[in-house]
Amino acid sequence: MTVSITPDLEDPDEVPRSVAGLTIELASIHETEPHRHRKAQLLYVISGVITVEASGGMWTVPPHCAIWIPSGVAHVARTAGRITVGNLYIEPSLAGSLRDTCGILFVQPLLRELLLRFISGPSLYPEGDTREERLVSVLLDELQAAPLEPLHLPMPEDRRLRRLVETLIDDPSVRFTIEEWGARVGASNRTLTRLFQRETGMSFVRWRQQLHIGLALQRLASGVSVTNIAFDLGYESPSAFIAMFRRMLGTTPARYFSEAALGDLERGARKLLQLGGEPDRASGIESRSNAEIVDFETAARRQNKPQ
Repeated sequence: MTVSITPDLEDPDEVPRSVAGLTIELASIHETEPHRHRKAQLLYVISGVITVEASGGMWTVPPHCAIWIPSGVAHVARTAGRITVGNLYIEPSLAGSLRDTCGILFVQPLLRELLLRFISGPSLYPEGDTREERLVSVLLDELQAAPLEPLHLPMPEDRRLRRLVETLIDDPSVRFTIEEWGARVGASNRTLTRLFQRETGMSFVRWRQQLHIGLALQRLASGVSVTNIAFDLGYESPSAFIAMFRRMLGTTPARYFSEAALGDLERGARKLLQLGGEPDRASGIESRSNAEIVDFETAARRQNKPQ
């Protein structure tokens, strides 16, 4: 593991500045211990993929996107393969007007330049530096204006849905029909559809697609072939998996990371937020609105355990 940190920045929570930044580079699978920060954190993925687990679910953060983690929120971060991450730590008094829950942020050009400025510049810039203060003000304005939308894998509480999602987490290739799911968990088609929407805020199809996207991004970052990913996730052919991936992210798996390196994924990322679930006839459910892979699955199981 390689960590590049400004020499005077040992603990960003203790840096006596309103905004502190650092860059972390990891070359292998890594998982942090559960921890929290006094300051709010913006974790910006420059390259690679990171999965963040916090109360309420998991977020798989692709390149050139960021996740907002409010002050005091306990979380775990996992990586698989090489990744470069920029971190900003913002005083709670300044972050109070921003979102109070975790969420994905799609980084626009101006915000990206501000992030890069703070993670590459000196953390202990001169106190009272009016130029730095103006940059902090612009940064906060951009964060306030940016869409912080929840793109994550929420875990249901209903015991019947727990059994369903546990099965999918254990084996994401499962393709039961709605009748088969009902027989296994003791609920009708209509009940399952209603419960999933109520408990997770999305249709079953959308939830499973997001599970598959999260698993696929993790595996792609680890160098697994598209063909192997497709069959591991239960698709009849690589082309069926590629079609789902393109529908969700606006590009193919083979091109995803090369386009991310060029900063061309904003359109696809926004499409994923705006897109409702597509009909998934293999599951028998129609949508109405629409670390390593093991780490991702383990985290999902932990999120799904009764409290």
